[in-house]
Amino acid sequence: MKIEFKKLNQDAKLPSYSHPTDAGMDLYALEDIIINPAEKVLIPTGLAIHLPAGYVALFWDKSSIASQKGLKSLGGVIDSGYTGEMKVILVNLSNESQTISKGAKFIQLLIQPVEHCDIVFVDQINEDCRGSGGFGSTGEF
Repeated sequence: MKIEFKKLNQDAKLPSYSHPTDAGMDLYALEDIIINPAEKVLIPTGLAIHLPAGYVALFWDKSSIASQKGLKSLGGVIDSGYTGEMKVILVNLSNESQTISKGAKFIQLLIQPVEHCDIVFVDQINEDCRGSGGFGSTGEF
């Protein structure tokens, strides 16, 4: 499958896979960004994507960024009909200001097929052995 990207900024870098077996391609920071504790920042990528119908692009955290810097992505669905700039929302969950340097890998982009379903109301849903148990019903955290 070929996915097309358009540079919207001359400094934008083409996404890349770090390893041949990686699920996600790395996106790179367009500029130096400082994110203060509890702050949300909208980070531009300088890229637009063209996805075939029936596919979605999803932003996923890089484990190193999450574990070392305490940064978490919010939102993160790029529908096939969207052709504007991809922007990433990051929130700083740590107690210190965090920096993402220009050109650094900061988020992963996964491309996945989308299944559209017929959506209907019903009077009853067949229950399995779990039923409505959830939110710690197994006793494990």
